[in-house]
Amino acid sequence: MEKQTYFHGTGRRKTAVAQVRLLPGNGAIIINGVPYEELLSRLEHRQAILQPLLVTDSVGKYNAIVKVAGGGISGQSGAISHGIARALVRADENLKLVLRQSGLLTRDS
Repeated sequence: MEKQTYFHGTGRRKTAVAQVRLLPGNGAIIINGVPYEELLSRLEHRQAILQPLLVTDSVGKYNAIVKVAGGGISGQSGAISHGIARALVRADENLKLVLRQSGLLTRDS
């Protein structure tokens, strides 16, 4: 049985916590078993989730499987963004500076 590699990141914002797994793939983002386009109706929330991928020019390179709990929709989208940014750093350490300068690695205190 072949072991599939993935990169893990945990993101937090307000009371929301997101556990993110990044796998090499075509860019699909699944949140709690539902594609993010169906789950999030507001464009601002979708853009927040995609921001780390856009900043690092990684759109379409990874699939994200996300488990998120707590908080509201805005807090959850921020937590997912934070988790994706942390997982991207685990995938490629060279992305850390770009993500930090964009403010995407900063934990919401």
